Amino acid sequence: MITITEKQQKQVTDTKSKPFGITPTDHMFIAEYKDGQWANSRIVPYEHLSISPIAQALHYGQTVFEGMKAFRMADGRVNIFRPEKHYERFCISLDRMCMPPVPETLFHEALKQLVQLDAGWIPGDDEGSLYIRPFMFASEERLGVKISDEYIFMIVCTPAYRYYAKPLKVKVEEQYSRAAFGGTGFAKCGGNYGGAYYPTRLAQQQGYDQVIWTDSRNHEFIEESGTMNLMFFMDNVLVTPPLSGTTLDGVTRDSLLSIAKDMGMNVAVRPITHREIKDALEQGKRVEAFGAGTAAVVAPIEVIRIGDKDYNCYMGDDAVAFTLKDALDAIRKGVSPDKYNWNSIL
Repeated sequence: MITITEKQQKQVTDTKSKPFGITPTDHMFIAEYKDGQWANSRIVPYEHLSISPIAQALHYGQTVFEGMKAFRMADGRVNIFRPEKHYERFCISLDRMCMPPVPETLFHEALKQLVQLDAGWIPGDDEGSLYIRPFMFASEERLGVKISDEYIFMIVCTPAYRYYAKPLKVKVEEQYSRAAFGGTGFAKCGGNYGGAYYPTRLAQQQGYDQVIWTDSRNHEFIEESGTMNLMFFMDNVLVTPPLSGTTLDGVTRDSLLSIAKDMGMNVAVRPITHREIKDALEQGKRVEAFGAGTAAVVAPIEVIRIGDKDYNCYMGDDAVAFTLKDALDAIRKGVSPDKYNWNSIL
C-alpha cells in the first residue's frame, strides 16, 4: 500500500548546507513482523513513530541497519547502486543479531517504490545523491533479555552530498577497541557505533576527525576507521586489510577493488600494521591513505598520528584515491559502461 503525502513536496535546493542526515524525504516504508510473518507493508508520509517504552530494541540492542545510495544519472534516469550486495550484507547482519530476514522481493520492491516516489529529492549536481537507510529493530513490548518475537522494518531517505568536507586527520587507536574476534564487528548493528563514540570523542578533542581502529589483541594490525574501510597506496600497490570478522564488508571497498584491478593497478588484500605505514612515511615514501564507504565515498586522509607523531600523507592531484573515485562516480552516473551490472536503474 502506498499513501502519498498531501503536503507540498519539499525542495532539495536548500539542503546542501545542512549537516548529513537531518533532512528526511517526504515518505518512508514500514513493515511489521509478528507471529512469524511479515505483514502490513506500506509506504506512508514521513512521520514520527509511536513505540512502547519497553520495546526490546531500546534496552537490549537488537537493531541493524544498511546504508545505500541512489543517483541521478547523466541521462536523467535514477540508479540504485548495488542493492543486491546491500541486501546480502543486511541479511548477514540480521542473522548475527538473531533477527528474521526480510524477504528479498519485499526488500527490493520497497526500495524501488520508495525511491521512485521521492526521486525528486535526488540532487542533480555531481556530488549529490539520495542516501537510503533500511533498518530493523525489535519492537516486542517486554522487559526481559530474550530474542524478540516482533520487529519493525523501515526505509527512510535523505538527500546527501559530501560526508566529509575536507581531507581528514586521523589517529591510530592503541588503547580502545571497536570489535573483537567472535564479536559483531562484521555486522552493521547499532552497538558497534555506540561503543566507538568515546574513543572517537577523545581523538576529536585532540584535533583529529576519526580514529584508525586496530586489532583488539595487540593493537598492531589496522582494521577500519569510523564509517569507512581503509585503503593505502604505497610502493605502487593499493593495499587494504582483509575482512577478518571484525571489519565491515564495505560495498564501496569491494567496488573500488574491482575497479582498481581492471585499471591494471597492483592490488593487495593483506594484513597491514601501523608500524609498516610509519616506516614507509619515515623513509620518505609516497604514501596515500583514504577511507571508502557509502556515506563518505572516498575520503582522503591528510594526516595520520601514529604513536606520538603526526605524519603527512600524499595529497597530490594525481592521487589514486581521486582516480578511483572518478571512475566509480562515472559508473554510477552512467557516464562509463556498467560492465559489473552494479546499477539498478528504475
